[in-house]
Order: sequence, then structure tokens, then C-alpha cells
Amino acid sequence: MKKKAKKALEQDSPLCCCEYVDRHGGRSHVAACCCDCEDLDEACDRWMKREPQKQDSLSRVMATVADRLRVPWISGAKQVDLSLIPPLILLPVLLHIAALHYLLGIVVLIALPGIVLWYYYLTHRKKGRTLFFLSLALFSLFYMYYLFVSEVVPRGNVSNLQLGVVTIGVVLTLITLMYTKRGPGYVRPHPSETHSTVTYHSPPPDIDSTYHNGSRHQVVIASRVSSPEESAESEADPGGALQKDGRRKNWCSFCRVVKPPRAGHCRICGACILRLDHHCVWINSCVGQANHRSFLLMLLLFLSTSLYGISLVLRSVCPTQSALTALLYCPDVYSQYSSALCFTCAWYSSIVTGGLLHLLVLQLINVSYNVTEREARIALRDKMGHSLFWGLIIDTGVYSHGFRGNWTEFLTMGETLEPPALKPADLV
Repeated sequence: MKKKAKKALEQDSPLCCCEYVDRHGGRSHVAACCCDCEDLDEACDRWMKREPQKQDSLSRVMATVADRLRVPWISGAKQVDLSLIPPLILLPVLLHIAALHYLLGIVVLIALPGIVLWYYYLTHRKKGRTLFFLSLALFSLFYMYYLFVSEVVPRGNVSNLQLGVVTIGVVLTLITLMYTKRGPGYVRPHPSETHSTVTYHSPPPDIDSTYHNGSRHQVVIASRVSSPEESAESEADPGGALQKDGRRKNWCSFCRVVKPPRAGHCRICGACILRLDHHCVWINSCVGQANHRSFLLMLLLFLSTSLYGISLVLRSVCPTQSALTALLYCPDVYSQYSSALCFTCAWYSSIVTGGLLHLLVLQLINVSYNVTEREARIALRDKMGHSLFWGLIIDTGVYSHGFRGNWTEFLTMGETLEPPALKPADLV
């Protein structure tokens, strides 16, 4: 305990490139990654003594390992998320195995989406953030482009212009992804009601650390006491009680703010988002008012580039077949390993493209009816919306202004919104 207290007292001094502040608030060093591991020692002792392990022993050991897996950095060692690593290993290994034989290809291409879906439902149930899907998406993009340049282009069937189009598509996709990752648009308290701002370098005790992935975050403390002018206004308008009741329902107890219309709280991000659509695991961020347009643009660019790249690959490995026919039937493609690998990657890209195409169609339909994914789920749950085409179209009829009006509103909506009427003082 004295050692930890001594480390806590040294927090004010700057960190060197190999030092960091661990999850207990103490100062540690990268070289001491195998020292003082009480959780691992306790688990090993129980295993040696054949005693049952505690219910949270494995999770504490994994938390310790994840906390100590760091790389040196200028302002202190940075933590490396363990969920980044599996896609970097599994994807190349599985694709190369699938290229050995067509039966192995069938097994791998069926098992790989199953593994991804299983991990998605596992993390979605726990409402935890993970970089697995973002790592898989980015590495898939880079790895497919690498194989295209190293395996397909040398065959001589791809011109420089076609290579340039694919390259520009990849670059534009990455640019729109960076723009989308800037933020979905967070609900902020009214400036006049802000009492103070507290910055946490570790998760506070009343907030689950999985919401913030152990990172630093800020909490804005807003006063809920109304001003004399607002009190006088409420006394002069006794009918405002109904409005207060409605605003009280929009009060977020986690973020301590009043949510504007169509805003929602994301339990994964731990924040209230303006016009929340959904939390997208592929970008590890929410899709909201500030980044919804760039999210759709990113999907369009990726799908266009992917479809064009797949057609070029199939024309290269199966020159006698059309692109659609070659995907279903390409004779003698497994006679050469390079051709089999390109064909397998084309199938993998087709599966990913099909899934994202379905997402894009749903997004376009929702925008046409001026409904978000979150509102559609709530409408189905409360039986307040009209479901068409087996749930593909959900029409709530609340915010719809017609097809043209809905798209005009979507394309012209601002990235921020701070309505002055929705203040925490209105809840009193």
C-alpha cells in the first residue's frame, strides 16, 4: 500500500516515454510488465492448490495484461488494445488456407462470417467497446489492396488507369472514414447552466469503465437550480408543467443533460448523441447528426471501389468468363495458388460488400422516410410504426415531410444543435 501511495504522489512529474499510469492510478514502467502481478499470482496459486478460481479472476488477469501491453511514446507509454491483434493474424492465415482447396475455401468463407457475428453478439450483449471490427475493416481494405497490387496487377490485365481508379477509391474511403471519426455530434449542456468541468484520467467509480475503454474523458457538471427569471416565468405560465414533464423524460441521468428531440444516449460510447442513428462497430463510433452524411458517403465510396476491384480481379483470373459468372464458376482456378488466392479474396470481398450494401440500402430507406435506426427499433418495440416488406421499411410518420423534403432536411441539417429552451433548469 505504501508503494502505491508513493507512486500516486509522483503523478505530477512528467512521464518518460516508457512510463505510464496504470489502471489503479499508480506510476509504472514498461520494463516492469512482469512484476507485481498479484492477480496472476493468485490465479496460479489456486490452480496449483486445486482450489476453484474466483468468478472474476480471469477477467482481472486479462485486464492486467491489457493494461501492461504498451508501446513507448513521447508523452508516456500508450496502451495497445488486444482486440487489434486477432484480425491481423486470422485474416491472412484463413485466406491462405482457403486458397489451398475449394472445399477448404467453402469452410473458411462460411466460418469467417460466423466468427465475426458471434464476436459481435458477444460484445454487443456486454455493451463494451472493441477495436476488433475497426481493425478488421481497415486491415481487410489494406490487405485486399496489397494483394491486388502484388498479385493481380503483375498479370498485365490491369491498366495504369484502372489501378489509379482503385487507388483513388481507397484513399477517398480512408479520408471519409477519418472525417466520420471526428465525432457524431454530442449533446452539450447549455453554457449558462454549466457549473464546472471535471477531467478524469481513469474511469470514475459510478461509471462502468467499459463505456470509455479506460480512456480519459470529461464530465460537465450542470446546475439543476432554476434562475429567478425562469422561476417567475414558470409561475406566470402554470400550463408549462406539461412541458416540464416532457423535458424531465428527456433528462439523461448519465450525462446530466436534457436530450433534444431525436437525441439518444449510447451506452457503449457513454454519451448522448444528437439525432442518434446507431452505434457502428465498424468505425467504433456512433452515427449521429454530425457524421451521418459522411458515413453514407464512405459506404458509397467503399462499395463502388470494392465492386470495381472485384470485377478487375475476376477478369484477371477468369478472362473467359464474365464477372458475375466467374464468381460462381471459374474452371481451373485452383490449379495455380496465386489465382486461387485472388479468387478467394474476391469471394471474401463479395461477402463484405454484400453486407455493407444491405446496410446502405437500409440507410437510404430510413433517410427517405426521415427515421433513424434507433427510432425504427423503438417504433417496432412499442408497435407505433408501420412495417413494410418484412421489416425492411419502418415508417413512423412523426418527422416525415415527403421524399424530397426528407432528403432536403438530411442534406442541409447542421452538425451541432444547442436549443436554448432545453436547459437542465427546466426540470425543476
